[in-house]
Amino acid sequence: MENRYSRQQLFRPIGENGQQALRQKHVLIVGAGALGSASAEALVRAGIGKLTIIDRDYVEWSNLQRQQLYTEQDAQDKMPKVIAAKKRLQEINTEVDIHAAIIDASVASLEPLLADIDVMMDATDNFDVRFLMNDLAQKHTIPWVYGSCVSSYGATYTIVPGQTPCLHCLLKVMPRTGMTCDTAGIISPAVQMVAAYQVAEVLKLAVGDEKALRKSYLTFDVWQNQHYEINVDTMQQDDCPSCGQNPTYPYLSYDNQTKLAVLCGRDAVQIRPAKPIYYQLEQLATKLRPYGEIQLNPYLLACQAADYRVVIFQDGRVVIHGIQDIQQAQSIYYRLLG
Repeated sequence: MENRYSRQQLFRPIGENGQQALRQKHVLIVGAGALGSASAEALVRAGIGKLTIIDRDYVEWSNLQRQQLYTEQDAQDKMPKVIAAKKRLQEINTEVDIHAAIIDASVASLEPLLADIDVMMDATDNFDVRFLMNDLAQKHTIPWVYGSCVSSYGATYTIVPGQTPCLHCLLKVMPRTGMTCDTAGIISPAVQMVAAYQVAEVLKLAVGDEKALRKSYLTFDVWQNQHYEINVDTMQQDDCPSCGQNPTYPYLSYDNQTKLAVLCGRDAVQIRPAKPIYYQLEQLATKLRPYGEIQLNPYLLACQAADYRVVIFQDGRVVIHGIQDIQQAQSIYYRLLG
């Protein structure tokens, strides 16, 4: 059969009409790492009309184990992820309009992209950006699909403004477990599971089958064979500042954004979270020990890596010594602390 989407159209919830609807949709993927590359490929193969991908990072060797769009040559060339992703995706399906932007996710960079976006997908590695996406989704009434994975765990949740609790309702305080792919590792099946659930939800939204959307918060562990669905219907709050009756969209304001500053004369960058984060320093030391020599006292934790030193204070403030580049400091921060 010459029609590349024939098998998908035989699936009754999509059919020919759904395929035409997909062709008219524009999806924004924030992040081009493991989840972003898996989701982008699935959507491009499914025939989405337009895809915008943003990411600030480049391909490294450690990405190749799970980030399926990239090659050894991409890692050798330190190719920006979105550029490598766009090249590969265009080879897969020339019919899809693909836009790639090498940018950091912020209010200033994200909001101008939202004019014709139908769905946003979370493929980030930190909750700062997720809460920013959450407020933008509520402000502009755009559905978005949350997804995260680390170790053998995965979680996903679909947020439809005006219909479901938002991420702020579910997570009153920005979580800080210190558990990231760089500290706890990750296996590719966890990535593929989350991406599969996320893409399925995007397809449902794209073809207009909102009744089929999963209403629960889903979490699983593919190694321990555990699978949980949490009913979140009662978690929506009328006074939620992001999706309540009088929203203020707090994570779009400067006061609620993580602050970064170069410390003059100290060859260091300080990162201050929007709100104090009280780490369990001893637990954090265990997670960071593979990265270098650890020094610990009741007030702070210091990790001496090969090229830099990270000092984490009890209130969540972090100083990264040995660098002056803000983007590099931000990358180290999210890799180690999520």
